[in-house]
Amino acid sequence: MIPAAGDALPSLGKIAPETFERLIAPHLGADRPEVLVGPRMGHDCAIVRIGAGRVMALTTDPLSMIPCLGLERSARLACHLLASDLWTSGIPPAFAALDFDLPAGLDGAAFERYWLAMSDEWSALGVAVVTGHTGRYGRGNGDTIIGGGTLVGLGDEGRYVTPGMARTGDRVIVTKGCAIEATAVAAHLVPKRLARLLDDAGMERARAFVEQVSVVADCRAILRVGVREQGVTALHDATEGGVLGGLVELARACGHDLRVDQSRIPLAPEAAAACESLGGIDPWWTLSEGTLIACVRPERAHAALAELRAEGIAAAEVGEVMEGAGRLWLTALDGRVRTLDAPEPDPYWAAYARATREGWE
Repeated sequence: MIPAAGDALPSLGKIAPETFERLIAPHLGADRPEVLVGPRMGHDCAIVRIGAGRVMALTTDPLSMIPCLGLERSARLACHLLASDLWTSGIPPAFAALDFDLPAGLDGAAFERYWLAMSDEWSALGVAVVTGHTGRYGRGNGDTIIGGGTLVGLGDEGRYVTPGMARTGDRVIVTKGCAIEATAVAAHLVPKRLARLLDDAGMERARAFVEQVSVVADCRAILRVGVREQGVTALHDATEGGVLGGLVELARACGHDLRVDQSRIPLAPEAAAACESLGGIDPWWTLSEGTLIACVRPERAHAALAELRAEGIAAAEVGEVMEGAGRLWLTALDGRVRTLDAPEPDPYWAAYARATREGWE
């Protein structure tokens, strides 16, 4: 099949599921029997068998430098975006390959600060950088994406999980709540606008959201209850598209329906205010790196919540996995039931572009 000319691509953000299924999924190079889990919607990682009951988990993502967060904080965030995805496989990260495409306006001193902070964070995560590429290719200063990275972990074949492993009867658990990363960025990008909606204590809490933009600790905690039949069957990192987008992706990935009560999904006042300060974007559908969506066998759900609480991580059981065809049955805040089978576009990217273009403070 030859891709159709002019296939619709978004102006900002991820491609639509339909575009992925039509354009990307059928064209993945050679078939290799070692590939147990390849590129699929709703999956954060690939799984490749490397022999003797061992597998390699891999994930890849952009590397970013967000001016309002600063160099060091941006570097740490970039590490955790990759590490969070890898940890959703149930296998800890070990090796990183990084490519830097540096913008024209970034000087050597600034890159040194970014790189040293990144190296320190990789050390804390137990990750060795083993290869990469660094160069400058004439890009401008307006783009926050400065390259890409691939993270690799090695583990036992019986220990990995994927969103496709969720089973009917599983309980659905969500950590932290909605719009985690959007709140973190808003608190530093548009603090004056946000301060009109929050008091001093609320502003301090909103700024602290930047420390929650990771699911590494969430995964470590919940995986202690066991995997597959013994506990966790699926993990998914709610990033672009927010919590509701992540739930739709998980339903599509496992091929079952999810029944979820929206009122059970935490939404912090700071997150609601942050989304309002970014022009009124929807907190349920916007960038929420730091939110883990987990499916857990029903008899282990209480233990999973206890493990998360023991680490100081807020979490809630919000629904269950049912027989179906890959849809989200959402009991909305007004009590009406909506059926969703595709994620909505994330409003964050347009809001961020407008805020920086118009100089919001």
